[in-house]
Amino acid sequence: MSIPSYKRNVGLTQNLTERSLNAINRFLHIEAVSGGILLLAAVIALFWANTEAISESYSHFWHTQINFSFGEYSFSQSLHFIINDILMTIFFLVVGMEIKKEIHDGALSNIKAAVLPIIAALGGVVVPILIYLALSTDEIKSGWAIPAATDIAFAVGLLALLGKSIPSSARIFLLTLAIIDDLLAILIIAFFFSGGLEPIGFLIAFIGILGVIALQKMGFFSAFVYILPGALIWFGLLKTGAHPTLAGVILGLMTPVLTRPNEVDAIERANAAISNIRNKAIENSSAEIKALARAKGEILPPVVRVKDLLHPWVAFIIMPIFALANAGVNFGNVNFEDALALNTIFAVSIALVVGKPLGIVFFTWFFSKLGWGELPSDLSLNWVLLIGLLAGIGFTMSIFISNLAFVNESNILEAAKLGILFGSGCAGFIGLLFGFILLRSNKKL
Repeated sequence: MSIPSYKRNVGLTQNLTERSLNAINRFLHIEAVSGGILLLAAVIALFWANTEAISESYSHFWHTQINFSFGEYSFSQSLHFIINDILMTIFFLVVGMEIKKEIHDGALSNIKAAVLPIIAALGGVVVPILIYLALSTDEIKSGWAIPAATDIAFAVGLLALLGKSIPSSARIFLLTLAIIDDLLAILIIAFFFSGGLEPIGFLIAFIGILGVIALQKMGFFSAFVYILPGALIWFGLLKTGAHPTLAGVILGLMTPVLTRPNEVDAIERANAAISNIRNKAIENSSAEIKALARAKGEILPPVVRVKDLLHPWVAFIIMPIFALANAGVNFGNVNFEDALALNTIFAVSIALVVGKPLGIVFFTWFFSKLGWGELPSDLSLNWVLLIGLLAGIGFTMSIFISNLAFVNESNILEAAKLGILFGSGCAGFIGLLFGFILLRSNKKL
């Protein structure tokens, strides 16, 4: 008996749709793609801010006030605040979950294997800070933390552009280093870039944390349930004077790394539900379908499930929007005759381009000689130098810190962002060039 043509057409359409969706999903998880979109957003921001006919609209647009009222309660903040202080909380949530997962079963779970990348990350933070402080005058020393950060999306993306000939251990080393780098940057923000702390804010944040713990104990599995206590943590931190985006890190570190304990394993329950569906009429199987959907959600631990859910939104929407809103340095607003502005550009760019690789390579070499760790057999100091050069791409976190460091100094802030863009661009270009040279020399051996 032949299959009706309309059924064959539906099957073909569904097959093509599934293949397309799978291809899109693979595309969304390629680091080089997200890094490229982030770069495109930065280029658009620069074009927008420096095109005479539309340059004024750049600042006006991002400082547009968003007003919302509900009864007696009213909310009024700029679009810039919503992006930097609310949307970026989701970015920090993903960072927190990545750190939690790596500590549990990733690169940071084996302290013996992780010790050298951790030490390298410390060198990549300490040395750039020291170089910045050495090159800067007292008036701009508040920006000391700007060159401490590494942009994971750009760094890993550029490493991916070098192809599959790169040792797998190089990618793991860079990822581990970048994660520790992010953690150190978060700690710097928490301890050094928070205002006068209000005790009532800590109480509100603590209530939010208790709410998260209570919901976890009660067995609530949906991420949406945690929005309310998460908002309390965010508001509490805002009230304290600490940066509210740290709420994302707290929630990320609190996200369970194991599936919810249950008397019957989720996979067994899924198999039982499928068996029941097969044995019953489909119209009487609603309970089994619900059980199957619930088991499907429980098979992956929350830290993986939520991170995978948020990753495309962060990589392809939130971070590009952040770049669009913050990377638009108007060169006309930077006074190149001002010694402080020039000093800021020079100190930031040199700290990123020179300080990062110097700190990472020196700390790796020195502490491996002391026997504190050992490089993988396929990872020489030349590869570590490549990693150090790519780690000099500060971008996202560096711009974020510059906004906190020079909040009331617009000319210096613009100069700092220009230094970040120039330094990160140079670090990326030199890193790629060195990587291709390294690959070519290895092929000749």
